[in-house]
Amino acid sequence: MLNLQRVAMFIAVVDTGSFTAAAATLGQTKAVISFNIRQLEDSLGVALLLRSTRRLTLTEAGSLFYQRGVALLRDAENLQDEVQANHIGLSGELRITTTPEYGAQVVIPALAAFSERHPALRIRHVSSSHHADLISERFDVAIRLGTLADSRYHAALISRFDILPVAAPQWLSQPPITTLHALAHAPWIIHERLASPLRWQVTDAAGCGETLEIKQPARIFADSAQALMSFALAGCGVALLPAWLVQSALAEGRLVHLLPEWRFAPQGVYAVYADTQHLSAKVRALVDFLRQWVAQEEVAG
Repeated sequence: MLNLQRVAMFIAVVDTGSFTAAAATLGQTKAVISFNIRQLEDSLGVALLLRSTRRLTLTEAGSLFYQRGVALLRDAENLQDEVQANHIGLSGELRITTTPEYGAQVVIPALAAFSERHPALRIRHVSSSHHADLISERFDVAIRLGTLADSRYHAALISRFDILPVAAPQWLSQPPITTLHALAHAPWIIHERLASPLRWQVTDAAGCGETLEIKQPARIFADSAQALMSFALAGCGVALLPAWLVQSALAEGRLVHLLPEWRFAPQGVYAVYADTQHLSAKVRALVDFLRQWVAQEEVAG
């Protein structure tokens, strides 16, 4: 039977790149780590690591064992959390990653309230526009917006939001945009992380659909919604942005919603987590809490 402590040591060696670094991370000596890795390899009957004076390299068996070992430790941790949650409430650590904008405006206030409800739970939040690999970077859950394409993970829908074409009033002193044709030929500020940023489905008040295809070559690209909004506020053109992000700027007159009679397809907010046999109690509790939190905020707003 596998020794989970040795599995954890092996994973630490791979993650840190050396026995010395793994020992420091785990609070052990290098000799203890080395002994346990040898014992693990002996029990499996295969070499997991190729050792040289300069670096460690995974064997084919080692690469497979690492992938399965990460999942095994995650399942073991989830099982422990679920059993303990039935008796003492949520505990351990919850690692979550979000985009900077949605994190600051929605998720972090929700996490603050969630933390008060579960004082024994440690929460580690990472704000990044980069789509993290949940397994290798050890995140329990990621909050992602838009349309999901990565089938390696499970995704739970939290809510939906509208996206709006906006521009600064001073920029609109140019010939006004009153038709989809004019909007398609306007200068746009493009979100470069989107799969198809130049083609959108829109519907009018009667529910009739049209395709908006941006014709004007873009001069400005950005990799975050906040950057797009800053360019729009500076009068650089039209940006397509989440309603929750631009609502204050619209109310204050710093941005204008173009062609409000046309509606772009609503986007989703998803809690994404690893495809694991046992969903941890802390992730399940967080997903349920976020759904309630966002619903209450939408009613209050």
